[in-house]
Amino acid sequence: MIKRFKVYIYPDGDPNTFFQTPRKLTGKYASEGYFFQNIRESFFHTHDPKEADMFFIPLSCHKMRGKGTSYEKMALIVRGYVEMLIQKYPFWNRTLGADHFFVTCHDVGVRATENVTFLVKNSIRVVCSPSYNVGFIPHKDVALPQILQPFALPRGGDDIENRTILGFWAGHRNSRIRVVLARLWENDTVLSISNNRISRATGQLVYQKQFYRSKFCVCPGGSQVNSARIADSIHYACVPVILSDYYDLPFSDILDWRKFSIILREEDVGNLKTVLQEVTDEQYKALHCNLRRVQRHFEWHTPPIKYDAFHMVMYELWLRHHTVKYR
Repeated sequence: MIKRFKVYIYPDGDPNTFFQTPRKLTGKYASEGYFFQNIRESFFHTHDPKEADMFFIPLSCHKMRGKGTSYEKMALIVRGYVEMLIQKYPFWNRTLGADHFFVTCHDVGVRATENVTFLVKNSIRVVCSPSYNVGFIPHKDVALPQILQPFALPRGGDDIENRTILGFWAGHRNSRIRVVLARLWENDTVLSISNNRISRATGQLVYQKQFYRSKFCVCPGGSQVNSARIADSIHYACVPVILSDYYDLPFSDILDWRKFSIILREEDVGNLKTVLQEVTDEQYKALHCNLRRVQRHFEWHTPPIKYDAFHMVMYELWLRHHTVKYR
């Protein structure tokens, strides 16, 4: 793949307005920003569209949101931009967009593009909110992990003996499953479940240090199915407990999530403690060992390095380009 796979990036669009590289590589747009930067500095980037296997549409919708643009106006801008590319270049019409993709790591981008039907149906969406009950198409679209970098503390390691808390979650009640989770388990003496993020007033990096002390970290969906807490859990070597229905997990075409996480349906939240207590020591050691093996896949670097998040996304795209049929 590294030697043969090539991507052409459309050069059109004013980088000082809506398109090209996002403005920062931190916060909730970090994955989007890193991908934009990584693709340009990688061996996959080609300036010759004739040798390209895929075409990257460099939409960065969060810049529009930063300018106060309404979602309706965003959709018109996106539609106009893509229609301009279709008219200017011959490549979209060869496959009706099946070998084209765009990247967005926030619901801003999803909402800005969801009404551009031909873009959503035909091209590959690389998104951080891959909910397959609201338009995400598994095996066509790609689930992008939401990773908030830089991490505050180093990777978790071979430290099982220090993990004395069975399960941990602290966050806001911004979804139904989080409301139920807090209501059921907030006062439990075995699980550490808190209705709010741990205040900085309690000490420096107390929230992050809880990941080091916990065997399992509960990852309920928030306003979207995804949560940056999953990547945090992986980084700190706390086995994630996925508690989000309709979530197509990142890199699921490559990784077997059941080997390094616990996946529950939201309706099973009432059995959370029982499920975690029934995991034997040997089973937990295997989960934890496998978790450490996948940590490198959930990190961004610039320039990118082998097996990091960027290369995982590119491999997902590589798998899809084999199914494209040219007219």
